[in-house]
Amino acid sequence: MKTDRFQAFSDGIFAILITILVLEFHIPNYQPGHLLPAILAQWPSMLSYVFSYFYVGTLWLFHHDYFNMLQRIDRNLNMLNLLMLFSITLIDYPMSLVADALTTGNRQDMQTAFIVYDLVALFISATFYMMYAYLHHHQALKKPGISMAFYTAIKLDPVRSVTIYTLAIIATFWSVWLGVILLASGIIFHFVAYLRMSHQLEQAKGGTQ
Repeated sequence: MKTDRFQAFSDGIFAILITILVLEFHIPNYQPGHLLPAILAQWPSMLSYVFSYFYVGTLWLFHHDYFNMLQRIDRNLNMLNLLMLFSITLIDYPMSLVADALTTGNRQDMQTAFIVYDLVALFISATFYMMYAYLHHHQALKKPGISMAFYTAIKLDPVRSVTIYTLAIIATFWSVWLGVILLASGIIFHFVAYLRMSHQLEQAKGGTQ
């Protein structure tokens, strides 16, 4: 399979997911003259959307840059990519749960919602690790000129994010807001890891020229 079809399909899934995320917004019920308070009351939906959009956007950046270094796709890589995309499309569900739980303010519901979000995020990171490991052992799929130092520098990033989300799950049982901080830290870590991966990729290309 050609890489352009691989990327086009994956980009289409990301585009559809981001569109679905924003469809969670609805016009609130309000009395005439009270639209502003009704809009402000939707802050849980906006907050969960912003974090989820940032998260999905960062995952797309990872996917785009990392898989641009491939020269061909095999069947196993295609299946791993489908698994990864499946995990990412699950984001909309916990996003909705978090928004609803924050609106009601019930502690037990918030615990459940954030733990579900953590589990989905952990699943996503695990699929990235499987993809990283597979490509590390199938160097022939990569374009010439990508040094082994590139994989060595980034291979543990998915493991680190899995660790953060695991800690977030454990922390949420004792403190919802500590769990939220760790969940947010995991999402921010993805963006920092992306910037580092992008820099390492440029170095890997430049180091072999």
